Parts: sequence; C-alpha cells; structure tokens
Amino acid sequence: MTTHAFDAALALAEAGEHRWRGHTSPAYANMVGPFGGLTAAQALAAVLRHPALLGEPVALTVNFASAVADGPFEVVATPVRTNRSTQHWTVQTLQDGQPVLTGTVFTALRRDTWGAVEHPLPAVPRPAGVPLAQGPARVEWVKRYEMRFVDGALPHDWHGRDLGDSRTRLWMRDNPPRPLDFASLTALADVFFPRIWRRRPVFVPIGTVTMTVYFHAGAVQLAQVGEGYLLGQAQAQAFHGGYFDQSAQLWSEAGDLLATTHQVVYYKE
Repeated sequence: MTTHAFDAALALAEAGEHRWRGHTSPAYANMVGPFGGLTAAQALAAVLRHPALLGEPVALTVNFASAVADGPFEVVATPVRTNRSTQHWTVQTLQDGQPVLTGTVFTALRRDTWGAVEHPLPAVPRPAGVPLAQGPARVEWVKRYEMRFVDGALPHDWHGRDLGDSRTRLWMRDNPPRPLDFASLTALADVFFPRIWRRRPVFVPIGTVTMTVYFHAGAVQLAQVGEGYLLGQAQAQAFHGGYFDQSAQLWSEAGDLLATTHQVVYYKE
C-alpha cells in the first residue's frame, strides 16, 4: 500500500536522546513555508514516539517563533516532570540550530470519571448533504483535506465590508481518508482559514503566533471515528492592534466533542 502523505510527512528518525530529525513535505506547502497544523503535529509526533511517554495527550501548545523553511528540521522533545499519572514536556523544532517552534505538551493517564459536554454537536446537514469545496489551487496543503462548508466558507468577493461575524462550520477529513489519531486531529484543528478573512474580506497578510489544542478523547475513541468526518466550528473573539484570536470545536459524526482549540493570529494592515 502507498504511504499516506500525512504519515510520510510525520516520518521522524531518531537523532540522539530526546531528538528526532524530519523534513518538510511539499504535499503540505502553504503560501509561505509548510502548513502550521502539520508543523504542530510533527512536534507532537516526537512526544508520542518517545520511549518515556506516559499516558495520552491532554493539551498541546505551540508557538511559531519563525517561518519554517523548506528542508530538514530537528525536533527536541524533553519530559521535564513525570508524576504518578501526569507528564509535562517541552518541545522545540530547530532549523540551523535556531528554534522555529517552541511549545509544551501535557500527557496523562485518564481515569474513569463522571463527564459532560457543554458544547453539543450543532444541528447541521450530514456530510453527504453538503457540497465538496474547491480550495485555492495555489495552496498545496488544502488539497490534503476534504472540506464541506455548512456556512462561512472562504469569501468569493473580497469587497472589504464588515460581515458582522466570523463563524465557519464545515465537515472535514483527510484526503484521501485516513484513520484519525492524535497527530491528524492536531493538524485538523488548524484547517480553519483566518477569521479576519471571513469577518472582513480583505486579503491581508496573516500568520499564527501561538496555538493550543485540548484533547477531550482518548486513542480508543479516536479509533472509533476511523476515517469518518469531523464537524469543525470556528469563530473569533476580538480583532485589535494587529492580532486576533479564534476558538474552534471539533466533533465526530456521532456527536462526541474530540478537541477544542484556540490560537492567536497576527495580521498586517
């Protein structure tokens, strides 16, 4: 079988204690450098492959310190504190010895407890009833995802008027389909286009500065999703002084809230 493009992009070779070597993937190229969701997933992948790993990811925060250049990189994943059921990590992605990404990962052994979800799956059409979107041809990574916008698609008319809100809802999955896991869920959490382009359609330069993903499901629950669709919903909170934040939720087709995410994005006027 042919290796899925996402798995090929996640290929990491051990390079010493706490260190892994990888290479950017042309299949996930963005307008400048690689797709940020993939870069975050590569950092998490180093933690998931570490022999000292305890439990499963609960939270991931990555800070994009610099644009990632096409070419080789090194990920340093270090367990800085391990308790009975929790573990704290620092991660860095380096190019030419300089950090292009810094971050933290929190993993844990989850216990069987009472639970509830306060963000239920919205009432939207099922994936089969939503047309498949055609992404920008010049952005390669968009082709790696199947996107079906329920509402809030990328504007066709860049008129610059304030549309009043920035919400987007869409069904999405890897293209071609691939079984869901923590790394691919991390990348899917960054699929949403910048909210400023939705709120006020002006093609301003943007760049994610920091992104956090909170995982609300374990590996068994992700395996049950398989190659199914996720419903993603994203919306900004505020735009001010060259930065805005956006939050998003990702549900399975069965209605399970799998992850929530928050990021801060720089924009230039």
